Amino acid sequence: MDPNTPELGLRATKKRETRQLISDQATRLFIEQGFERTTIAEIADAARVAKKTVTNYFPRKEDLALDHQDQFVAALAGTVAAREPGETPLTALRRAFLAAVEAQDPVAGFAGPAFTRMIADSPTLTSCLRGLHDRREDALTAALAESTATPPDDITPRTAAALLGGVHRVLFNRIQELTLAGRTNPEIAEVLTREAPRAFDLLAPALAEYGRS
Repeated sequence: MDPNTPELGLRATKKRETRQLISDQATRLFIEQGFERTTIAEIADAARVAKKTVTNYFPRKEDLALDHQDQFVAALAGTVAAREPGETPLTALRRAFLAAVEAQDPVAGFAGPAFTRMIADSPTLTSCLRGLHDRREDALTAALAESTATPPDDITPRTAAALLGGVHRVLFNRIQELTLAGRTNPEIAEVLTREAPRAFDLLAPALAEYGRS
């Protein structure tokens, strides 16, 4: 059957809608009750689907709360791979982060007070988020190694990724900190627009010319 037939198109749309419904209901319950106290059965009931349907779309409970994790993990590596000719990874990542701040991008940390508090109050999600930062740094290492024709186990791309990933981790945590302190997203964006360049500037002595394509 042609994958572009209306029947298959409708089926794909239905799957996307079901996935989004489950995600929305899970987030609502996590915020209201806490991540640890919410069960898969409660999420299934709220979304009016079977428990098996929930786990088919989201194999782990953490996936329900952090459903943009693949985008988060790939973001820095993608920026490095797509950078302009002659642009260094440091310049590209700085530019991309400031654009994300201007857009108040949830993936960059602008998730709002309720969602941010939900993560902060959950040991499971806090640990999971640390793991996502680690995975993002690993992906960045691979991208830097490929773009500089260096083996990924070489110390140079690993060190550069640790420095660049570390700055992003600090800035992400800064957004969370300001969110929990009651600052609005526009206020946080104003603070980060001032602070982020200072953070990236600290890397310039080591990485100003590293990886220039």
